[in-house]
Amino acid sequence: MNASGSQDAESYPSTGKCSLTERGPWWPEFLEDLGRYRAHHGGSTIKPLLLEQGLWALLQYRWASGIHRRGSTGPAGVVLGLVAVLTQKITEIVTGISLPAEAQLFAGQYIGHFGPTVVNKDAVIGAGCNISQGVSIGISGRGARRGCPVIGPRVYIGANAVVAGPITVGADVVIAANSLVNRDVPEATTVVGVPAIVVSSNGTAGMGLHQRPRR
Repeated sequence: MNASGSQDAESYPSTGKCSLTERGPWWPEFLEDLGRYRAHHGGSTIKPLLLEQGLWALLQYRWASGIHRRGSTGPAGVVLGLVAVLTQKITEIVTGISLPAEAQLFAGQYIGHFGPTVVNKDAVIGAGCNISQGVSIGISGRGARRGCPVIGPRVYIGANAVVAGPITVGADVVIAANSLVNRDVPEATTVVGVPAIVVSSNGTAGMGLHQRPRR
């Protein structure tokens, strides 16, 4: 426990049953998300479920993503697809967070605040990332240079940052608040500015983004 009484987020209560490098069933992925929120609430499950809009958005996303990846057909599939779209829109209204079912968000995500956060349906976000309020992760560019980011694991994205285009953001990167990232970022660095440039070789190590307890 730290001085505030919360568990160290680097040793959060993971189930250990969910892959961090491949997509799997939606429920274990959500439990991995929940574990990170529990670490920020002193181990409580009820508090994040009641209070964290980011967790609400992740719950809806995990379920809808599971439906999308399963590719259900027939009347039941159509109904489930419509329910997934409807619940996504309700979640966007309630939380201000848009996580399309088609996007690839690996397990252990943490969205810490209510507010306008938009992820494009073609984005890929690695395991154990922190996404702050006001973040946009989206499509940009023209012709062969048009596309969406692939973001590595344990990346911290600060408030109001924009990550756009067919770029790769390496593992353990810190993206400072209000930055525009539109080019590749090497792993374990900090980038700042518009457009963002590397200002430090220090990444997210020690920031509590690690995935599972060290055994």
